[in-house]
Amino acid sequence: MRSPLGLIPLLLASLAVPLAAQDEAPDPRRDYSPWANQDYPREVYWGDTHLHTSVSMDANLFGVTGLGPEAAYRFARGETVTAANGMPARLSRPLDFLVVADHAEYLGVMPLIRDADPRMMQNETARAWQRIVEQREPTAFGRLMLEIGNSYEDGEPLLTLPEGVPSPWEANNRAADAANQPGVFTAFIGYEWSAMPGGNNLHRIMVFRDGSARADQVTPFSAFDSDDPEDLWQWLADYEEKTGGQVLAIPHNSNLSGGQMFSDLTLDGQPLDTDYARRRARWEPLLEVTQIKGDSEAHPLLSPNDEFADYGTWDQFNIAMNEAQRPEMQPYQYARPALQLGLRLGQQLGVNPFQFGMIGSTDSHTALAAVEEDNFWGKKAGDEPGPRRTQTIWGIPEAEMSNTLQVSSGYAAVWATDNTREALFDAMQRREVYATTGPRMRVRFFGGWNLEEQDLQGPNPALNGYRKGVPMGGELSSSGAAGAPRFMVHALKDPEGANLDRVQIVKGWLDSWGEMHEAVYDVAWSGDRQPDARGKLPPVGDSVDREKARYSNSIGSAELSALWTDPDFDPAQAAVYYLRVLEIPTPRWTLYDKVRLGVDLPEGTELVHQERAYTSPIWYRPE
Repeated sequence: MRSPLGLIPLLLASLAVPLAAQDEAPDPRRDYSPWANQDYPREVYWGDTHLHTSVSMDANLFGVTGLGPEAAYRFARGETVTAANGMPARLSRPLDFLVVADHAEYLGVMPLIRDADPRMMQNETARAWQRIVEQREPTAFGRLMLEIGNSYEDGEPLLTLPEGVPSPWEANNRAADAANQPGVFTAFIGYEWSAMPGGNNLHRIMVFRDGSARADQVTPFSAFDSDDPEDLWQWLADYEEKTGGQVLAIPHNSNLSGGQMFSDLTLDGQPLDTDYARRRARWEPLLEVTQIKGDSEAHPLLSPNDEFADYGTWDQFNIAMNEAQRPEMQPYQYARPALQLGLRLGQQLGVNPFQFGMIGSTDSHTALAAVEEDNFWGKKAGDEPGPRRTQTIWGIPEAEMSNTLQVSSGYAAVWATDNTREALFDAMQRREVYATTGPRMRVRFFGGWNLEEQDLQGPNPALNGYRKGVPMGGELSSSGAAGAPRFMVHALKDPEGANLDRVQIVKGWLDSWGEMHEAVYDVAWSGDRQPDARGKLPPVGDSVDREKARYSNSIGSAELSALWTDPDFDPAQAAVYYLRVLEIPTPRWTLYDKVRLGVDLPEGTELVHQERAYTSPIWYRPE
């Protein structure tokens, strides 16, 4: 059905001021002001938790040489910087926060090699790598990257920093502290653990709540220390015990994990147990579900009745491009089946190991957190604007992939009380976050047993959502509940972007036999469309001018809202719900390049898509 409310954007802006979840309503005789003595997530903050700079081995190798963490922070704050290709680059709007997450493996090594540092050139391997850098031949770069990746398997780095070289980790931490401006811009300390056993992606991003005074007390745990996530979690626990600080880990690119990211077996092949489930849920509250190397929400093979499941699908190879993907891998690589599997494991083990929220981030290796379709700077140097973008990603004949498969995605949206390390980190831990493929839509999602239509129509719907339910990332218990849960949803278009097509609730559940199921419900949509006999909503239309790379907001809605009750609810069945918000069709970066740069594109290149948001889920747990 179409939402009858039509709340104006000014009204929806008031949704940023809710109370703590399920608080009692204030007594007006004592607490006249609803805002006094409360701490609210007042605003949604936008950022990137996964950006690489010249300090990373791979980013530097492929040509990002003069853009270190300082430049990355300046760009994220809205300043103009010079990209690796010599062009000026700037965001249309600043970000609110950034995590520079350079790889722990070979951290700071490549800048010394590129500069032919005498201390490094005493090593024969360093001299060989330096010759490859001087040749500037993409295929040689690609093969060197594979050689470097293979060294993770051996547990021994091919190169280490010479004695006496200042710590690049501490330098990165100082840069983050210098860029951090509480209340204005948040610069998190972080890094990437790049484990890839058998060439399968198990990478995690570490995000620290702390400054350099604590982070400097440790050396980043790398794939050379271990490629087992359980060992990483132990390192995180040791960090917190040693420093009194806080840290979390964010997996990414589950779509390239060879079926290992959400396996029901440990890395050494043992069934998961309660201790494993408890530690994974503790240390990994989030999943990076969309980024340049593909979308990890759903796969069309697993969701054949979902016409929007095939977005940014990368399913040719694993991360090392040394193994082709097989259908049996896919249930263990995507967020939607993982959330369902988590329900089953939660019943078996008493703890759900896959109870994660969802964010997007770029994984850009250009030091530029830029994923607007008309302002996309690619994965790495050489993928920046220019005619070479349509060539292969790695330039390796055995594993060719067109650069046009790169997804200009994504960003992390965080509902928090303030733009500070502490407030943003705490929001991430409670999973009050959502992912977008780039657009800055404002999205709210609440679940509860007693939500009513008047809660949605009042002047502060989000306030009612917090008082009477739980926000995205929360959990509903059956204790004292009657009937089916109700969900309150709000979506406001990016003020500088496209109108909205529809809002959907994706549900996963376990039946009485423990079998996993999913369903996608259209809960609010634009226009006067009606579902057909199969329950399918007709397409919103298409206003894209393919000759000029333009679109018109003559279709779609600026705002969509709904109060939805699960029509298929069974109180005995564990369930998980999340929101997917779809924009109207808009040009991809490939169409912008075709029109603006006159480039030739490979046959079959996708030119138009529907960008989207994915919220963190709300879980229902039977007693």
